[in-house]
Amino acid sequence: MARDTGTDDDRVRVRPNPRGTRPRTKNRPDHADAVSALVLAVDRGRYQLLTDDGTKVVGMKARELGRGARTAVVVGDRVGVVGDVSGRKDSLARIVRVEERTAVLRRSAEDGDAPGVERVIVANADQLLIVTALADPEPRPRMVDRCLVAAYDAGMEPVLCLTKADLADPAEFLAQYAALKVPALVTSIAGDEIHGLDAVRERLAGRVSVLIGHSGVGKSTLVNALIPDAARATGVVNVVTGRGRHTSSSAVALELPGGGWAIDTPGVRSFGLSHVDADGLLRAFADLSAVAADCPRGCTHAAEAPDCALDEWVTSGAAGPAGEARLASYRRLLAAKTEAADA
Repeated sequence: MARDTGTDDDRVRVRPNPRGTRPRTKNRPDHADAVSALVLAVDRGRYQLLTDDGTKVVGMKARELGRGARTAVVVGDRVGVVGDVSGRKDSLARIVRVEERTAVLRRSAEDGDAPGVERVIVANADQLLIVTALADPEPRPRMVDRCLVAAYDAGMEPVLCLTKADLADPAEFLAQYAALKVPALVTSIAGDEIHGLDAVRERLAGRVSVLIGHSGVGKSTLVNALIPDAARATGVVNVVTGRGRHTSSSAVALELPGGGWAIDTPGVRSFGLSHVDADGLLRAFADLSAVAADCPRGCTHAAEAPDCALDEWVTSGAAGPAGEARLASYRRLLAAKTEAADA
């Protein structure tokens, strides 16, 4: 039957409606033959992948995975890939599945954003190396605090990595984190040699580690020393602002010569944490979390919170000699969650 177009002008062309001829189904292929791969880098919708047999492949996300931040594929993800996985030039595979993540490092765009407005940075990492210089540029404790919060929220072990110890003594800075018992690595430069590099190398061996820090702290220099063929760009600190120039533009996973992976991330100047709540942070402090179970409902555990069980725990002496410092450290991190990071 001819379709009524509302006109008898034979110059009017009407396209057939495919909706009426194409059957629709919610069934999706299970892609049982998908090849397992690791996401090494992401660049404008193209994904650098390494399959389990060691082949480097370029892929794109299949339409069926959807769009938006909630379905993002990030560095460190384990994915299922179909299509051309030969690794030949100009070949393109499809990412059809993202495996369940063991850890997720994320940050909010801004602390004023509503919960859920966040971006996943890296997936499936074991530890977070918070790289900060002891001088040139000056260390920013509040930024370090926020990175610690992000590590605890992600279920990753945080590690302090202090560079440029040839310019300043690390003792005073490390004292701020003694109660948290965060492992610390210290490096210094003498000529062309980086002292302390062996300890960093040993800490990273056989693990998946994310390196994060604000610009100019020497993170890319450290990566290049650990992985000679990494060729990460390095920059200098602005003598006027005391800030570094962004030299790494995107996260990338680099295989360590001794085994394991180092994921280098772009230099950061802010780290929004609006997605982390007080209880989420408290879970990283097993001793405090057990005591906080006796707090009044809705207790924020902040210093000004009335009838907080954590205060009674400390004043009664039940917390032991390190209890007061542990509580102070937790509350400092809690405060840092809502403070400006760029300080």
